[in-house]
Amino acid sequence: MKIEKILVSQPQGAEAKKYYDEIAQKYNVQIDFKQFICIESVSPKEFRAQKVSILPEHTAIIFTSRHAIDHFFGLCQEMRINIPDSMKYFCISELVALYIQKYVQYRKRKIFFSPDGHFEGLLNQILRHPNETYFLPQSTVHTDEIRDKLEANGIKHDEAVMYRTVSKKFAEGELDGYDMFIFFSPAGITSLLENKPGFKQGKTLIGCFGPNAAQAIHEQGFRLDLEAPTQEAPSMTMALEQYLAKHASKKK
Repeated sequence: MKIEKILVSQPQGAEAKKYYDEIAQKYNVQIDFKQFICIESVSPKEFRAQKVSILPEHTAIIFTSRHAIDHFFGLCQEMRINIPDSMKYFCISELVALYIQKYVQYRKRKIFFSPDGHFEGLLNQILRHPNETYFLPQSTVHTDEIRDKLEANGIKHDEAVMYRTVSKKFAEGELDGYDMFIFFSPAGITSLLENKPGFKQGKTLIGCFGPNAAQAIHEQGFRLDLEAPTQEAPSMTMALEQYLAKHASKKK
């Protein structure tokens, strides 16, 4: 089949747009960006129902994303919880750590991050501060991997859901006419099925980034045509370009 229109299920970031634009021009395809999910805070009532207090019990916060930062501080403000200057923050990456500047003054002595962007690297930082009591803001969609590793290492902590992922509602026909969908999370697959009940894949190509999205695609019985990361293609843009190049060579 001829690939003419590709839908990427995430916002059009400036850095990503540069690479996708190069691919679109090189292979004469149209690449659109549509966010399939929205993130919203739980209500103060929903948070309090979890029976977890942020203060004074906790002396450190673990942030796994910028969403976690936004909704943690937003919900704290809504509940009139004043986070003390002594609070320490442990972040999954340097980019996430730098994002905290939106809410608190950045000080190296109280902000720590994983050097490689993985939780194992962050866990090493946490183990250097074993006397802290950690709080982990979570989404409704999460795994227990972090909790299990904290428990296995005897780290005092609590978790609570502070934000949720909901499907974006598309206009009728807005998702029609695409030759390929590219997903980055299981929630994207859920959104597709909520917007297109009874969706049949047929010749439509489906690609994804990450094992969780891949698992969701397989669980729905869909064919996975393009998957990243791989050793040859650590990014989605590299995987897509390789796929289109291979597809173009078959047509010749």
